[in-house]
Amino acid sequence: MTNLLSITLWLPIASAVLLLVFPKTAANAIKAFGLLASIATFIASLGILGQFKEGVAGLQLVESLAWIPQWGIRYSLGVDGISLWLILLTTLLTPVVFLSSWNTIHKHPKEYVIAFLIMEAAMIGVFVATDLVLFYVFFELTLLPMYLVIGVWGGANRIYAAIKFFLFTIAGSLLMLFGIIYLGFAHYHDTGTITFAITQLYGTALAPHAQTLLFFAFALAFAIKVPLFPLHTWLPDAHVEAPTGGSIILAGVMLKMGTYGFLRFVLPFFPDATAKYAGLLIALAVIGVIYGALVAWVQPDMKKLVAYSSVSHLGFCVLGIFALNQTSIEGSILQMVNHGLSTGALFLCVGVIYERRHTRLLADYGGLAKTMPVFATFFMISMLSSVGLPGLNGFIGEFLILAGSFQTWPRWTVVAATGVILAAIYLLWLIQRVFFGPITKEENRNVREIAWNEIAALVPLVILMVWIGVRPNTFLRKMTPSVQQLLQIVNKTDASKAMIARNTLPRHSSSVVLDAGGVR
Repeated sequence: MTNLLSITLWLPIASAVLLLVFPKTAANAIKAFGLLASIATFIASLGILGQFKEGVAGLQLVESLAWIPQWGIRYSLGVDGISLWLILLTTLLTPVVFLSSWNTIHKHPKEYVIAFLIMEAAMIGVFVATDLVLFYVFFELTLLPMYLVIGVWGGANRIYAAIKFFLFTIAGSLLMLFGIIYLGFAHYHDTGTITFAITQLYGTALAPHAQTLLFFAFALAFAIKVPLFPLHTWLPDAHVEAPTGGSIILAGVMLKMGTYGFLRFVLPFFPDATAKYAGLLIALAVIGVIYGALVAWVQPDMKKLVAYSSVSHLGFCVLGIFALNQTSIEGSILQMVNHGLSTGALFLCVGVIYERRHTRLLADYGGLAKTMPVFATFFMISMLSSVGLPGLNGFIGEFLILAGSFQTWPRWTVVAATGVILAAIYLLWLIQRVFFGPITKEENRNVREIAWNEIAALVPLVILMVWIGVRPNTFLRKMTPSVQQLLQIVNKTDASKAMIARNTLPRHSSSVVLDAGGVR
């Protein structure tokens, strides 16, 4: 089937339209329909995985139709090894959101489900769009439903958090829009053909100053979305005020739109500027790793602790990207998926106990492992995944990033590695305070155990944590050709070659391959 990408993209939108005819009082029917629609979308995305060919570097399952032909803008879709797993992560986490929200969303359930279905379609669009203007439309479309999710179903300071989220992200996006227009016309000036097709814009001739300005226009938009230090200040507020489902999608998928943007656009469009300013991005990434971990360590609110952990963990992904090394970039892509699984599960778990105790303060807990042993097990596995325990997914991603980055930026990599130690400290501290020790508050003696819908939401996440940890090559094999092609585009410039030669260790190793048996 050649239109699988369109089916996966538009199925959530069609489902959202059908929901308009449901009466608002039929809350359970609305939730069930939303869940079934999201599961159908996940099944459609599995069809993309089934038709995806290993060993092919370029775009696959390509669809292209004229949209605004006089300006060279097309409805153009495609998937490669860089975007494949992010599409599946999106379609997996959306039914997880609906399952986890089944018993907790009572206000405007119809609008809640519609908002998440539209957001799912927009995020899928970001990962499959191969026309810059179409990408920008989907990139901006994600803002409105998330703004509503935070502003309508969020906490006490939800309006402040929603407006801050919106203003931060749209400011960077508008600069990127100017960059998109400039790039399209630069290509027209160079070739006489106006187009916004991503693959045709690669290699567009740009003056050094123009490439630098465009680099920062795109990079700022994606750095805010990641968010990269010091542009991260909107994230803790958004997470703390968002409902559980909003936090799952925000951490699990929406932040990855930033790291994906670096890989898809910044590196191949502006290779000279990338080589010139890679050190700056790596410095900010490593500062974010340490800063996020230290601030998470002192948080009294467990949701804010997990939010700052995202700042730290996404810093690793940016480090891996701008190390410009095949091993580190593959590790970064895999770690995007890993972070979506582990941090999405942690936010879900925080939401589980918040709905029972209506507090997120660590001081209000203790000894919950005695009253909620099944829930404690899920929380512990998710925490160990986020820490990077060998045998779970987080270890594979962090190892590849550090192993690859050490080859080209050894000093910064050593500093970043301390973030792994700090993550173990603050997450083990979280587990100890919440689940172990004496039960100091009477309310913790009768906390209701995890429910069926919450277990159903967590089980697929835990299965994937183990699967990626044990058989990572299942995922790495599909991205390797695309990463190699990306590096060929980036490394063909003299500036990039000089940067890599300047920073590479003498005992440089070309690649690291992992499988269940270890490194070879």
